[in-house]
Amino acid sequence: MDILYLMILCSVSLAVVFLIIFIINVKNGQFEDDESPAVRILMEDDEVKESSDENNNK
Repeated sequence: MDILYLMILCSVSLAVVFLIIFIINVKNGQFEDDESPAVRILMEDDEVKESSDENNNK
């Protein structure tokens, strides 16, 4: 029965540590922009295409 108490204490302690780390990251702005990183690869870079076209014409 003692091992059960130890396991509960360890799991609750680990959960509290992860919660503290999560709260610190939220305050630092880690999770502010959750939309654009997922679709950034789908967006075309017009600036890159324009500059490469200009270099090819010269």
